[in-house]
Amino acid sequence: MRITNSLMSKSFMRNLNNNMKSVYKYQEQLSTMEQVSRPSDDPLKVSKVLDLNNEIKQNAEYKSTINDSIDFTNAQDSALANATTSMQRIYTLTQQAANGTYNNEDRKAAKAEIENEVDTMLDSLNTSFGGRYIFAGNNTTTKPFEKTIDADGDFTGIVYNGTVDPQLSGNVTKEIARGVSVEMQTDGRKLMNEQGAGNDLGNFFNDMLTALDNDDTEALGGDLLERADTELNNIVNLRTTIGATHNRLQAAKDRNESEYLNLKTTYSNTQDIDLAETYMQYSMEMVAYEASLQMGNKILQNSLLNYM
Repeated sequence: MRITNSLMSKSFMRNLNNNMKSVYKYQEQLSTMEQVSRPSDDPLKVSKVLDLNNEIKQNAEYKSTINDSIDFTNAQDSALANATTSMQRIYTLTQQAANGTYNNEDRKAAKAEIENEVDTMLDSLNTSFGGRYIFAGNNTTTKPFEKTIDADGDFTGIVYNGTVDPQLSGNVTKEIARGVSVEMQTDGRKLMNEQGAGNDLGNFFNDMLTALDNDDTEALGGDLLERADTELNNIVNLRTTIGATHNRLQAAKDRNESEYLNLKTTYSNTQDIDLAETYMQYSMEMVAYEASLQMGNKILQNSLLNYM
């Protein structure tokens, strides 16, 4: 086969172009610190990098949900701690008011303090977090507990304005990992503690205040004291349930952080360059490229001489 100058020139340009591509490849890796930048670099690796990016973004979303939920349960726990304190004081005042040594003025004072504790308790149960009422069920923008009074301004009961549809749980569900959800205890109906017709938290307070007005020591020391204990235990039990939810969220947070570290490590191993290795490859390709240029100059000079 006859090797012509034209054939040599074409071969030179092809090799020079390949060397230039290799130089550019490593130059781009050094500038971006990444192994691949476009699908044509390595389709399989680019696909894996995109998948890892999506998983890292999803992990960040779960992290945000978990942290928000933890703060939410902290707000709930604080509110129920205050409600427990108020209910404990109401129990103590009920016990004291049942004492036969209490006169009418003493019971009036006890009633005034109980009314104040009821208001304090309702303020706690109407706590909002991030613009959401924490015990309103799915109606998070509606204040859930409302005190009702008669024409004379006397307490008559409590109305719950949160989720009331019996077909709905009233608890908000949060997804904290792929295929994993946690139920937030937002259903305030549990705090109303309905125990049949005419027997809930509001009815209890109304019956209590009525008994104080009537100096009904028998009711205060019997049924009402037992109901006060029941209402107190109901709040404590819900607080315990929320505590369990909080612990589960803390465990989910630990898993989320561990998963994030694993994902970042895998991403780094897949996409990040070995700086020393890449620089060495770049230097070698530059040497080859410059050698090609020098060889090209000789080929071109010889070609020109042939025409002289």
